[in-house]
Amino acid sequence: MQTINRFLYGPTAEEKLDAATKKAQQTVKQLAKKGDIKSARIMAREVVRSHKQMDRLSVSKATLGSIGHQLNQQLAMAKVTGSLQKSTEIMKLSNSLIKLPQISQAMREMSMEMTKAGIMEEMLDDTLQMDEDEDLEDEADAEVDKVLYELTEGKLGQAETIKEALPDREQDEETERAMEQYRQQLNGLLSG
Repeated sequence: MQTINRFLYGPTAEEKLDAATKKAQQTVKQLAKKGDIKSARIMAREVVRSHKQMDRLSVSKATLGSIGHQLNQQLAMAKVTGSLQKSTEIMKLSNSLIKLPQISQAMREMSMEMTKAGIMEEMLDDTLQMDEDEDLEDEADAEVDKVLYELTEGKLGQAETIKEALPDREQDEETERAMEQYRQQLNGLLSG
């Protein structure tokens, strides 16, 4: 890369100073050999000035490099600050969208509705179970009657006695009372 830059732009300022300093040093040596001390002193001052200029150039390069690093650092900090500001704005918007008291109220209401639904489901299950129990009892009675009829060769199990008829009425009344109780509970839940 440096060779391409040298080819396109020529030698750098440091290289030019370095070349001028070397040329001045050779001239000082030649003048000293000839015995021209006055001219050699003048050229020696030029060499000293060249060294000082090279030192200044090095300091300037270092300062420019430091300034470049500081600018890069400030640019990076500006990017981080911008990102943090955007993040803060996003958090503010998120907080404004999420209102905790409203969410907790909705959760309480949903919990109450789910509880009501669970109680209603239990009541329906109990009612259905009572109906199933009656159906099972009817089937069992029919099976008992059939067995009695077969075992007694038709003498028992043909006619229903009064004792058998009474439990059905009691069961009907008991079922009716249980259904009324469930209706009252259900109405209490729905109105609450």
